[in-house]
Amino acid sequence: MKRIAILTAVLLAVPTLALGAGGFAKVGTFGGQELKIGVSARATGMGSAFTGVADDATAVFWNPGGLVNVVGNEVSLNHVSWAADTKLSTAILAFNPRSIPGTFAFSVRSFWMDPQLERTAYNPEGTGRTFDAGTTTFGLSYSRFFTDKFSAGITMNYLHMGLAETAVNTGALDFGIMYRIGIKDLKLGMVIQNLGGKFTFDERESKLPVMFKVGSSFNAFRNDKQRLTVAVEFQHPSDNLERANVGAEYGLNEMFFVRGGYHINYDSDGLAFGFGSALSSGKSTRLQADYSAVDMDALGYVHRVTLRVTY
Repeated sequence: MKRIAILTAVLLAVPTLALGAGGFAKVGTFGGQELKIGVSARATGMGSAFTGVADDATAVFWNPGGLVNVVGNEVSLNHVSWAADTKLSTAILAFNPRSIPGTFAFSVRSFWMDPQLERTAYNPEGTGRTFDAGTTTFGLSYSRFFTDKFSAGITMNYLHMGLAETAVNTGALDFGIMYRIGIKDLKLGMVIQNLGGKFTFDERESKLPVMFKVGSSFNAFRNDKQRLTVAVEFQHPSDNLERANVGAEYGLNEMFFVRGGYHINYDSDGLAFGFGSALSSGKSTRLQADYSAVDMDALGYVHRVTLRVTY
């Protein structure tokens, strides 16, 4: 109990100190901004307050410490229609090998745009040639229980970033933990993302946006048919001011879901909402589809779709 109390105090004190600290936004000083775009319609429908939830395959992008909650195998496909006609698509395969304790996952994340017409000062209408731009990330994740309540996980990423004929490569590391208190399914999560990555583009060295997050979730209400999960999260990005997320998920028979959330102290993100439905086939096979929309002020609503298959 003493260790639980200390861990709880530390996790709750960190965001309090961070939000109370002075500072200024370092917007535009770090590269790889597309890595901060949230995937998963379920998570973003809850206002991206997912560090303390992270109980499906998308935990590889939110908190790999929660990946251990995947029982059996899971395939997750996610798509985001981002601003300026850009898109973000991800695919995840999470599995539990019998010979090794813990859960593994392979993931692919692609931020892309349709081919663009090449224009020059002498050919403003186009040269007839096209170019593309984007970032592709390949990840390997591993998570396991170290006690019946504590789990930790890691994601190792290889990044390939390209613009026309120029391309750079780098690596990054995500590390997360999850602690289960045991009262009302209360969980505490912590993650640090995009560690170690540097790259040089156009003769200028840039760093990836390191992000520290701490969050918690609990079931405010639960019986045999209904569940209401509430989550809160605090973030400390390396290139912006501290911010927070709050969200909730209501589940009926674990088949129908309604979600809502809000982003606090963001430049554009505000209200978020979403819904989902699941269909079970057999004892272990389950198909789930989720949708979310996030109000990004002048950029309009950003829409996300997720398809999950567990087997």
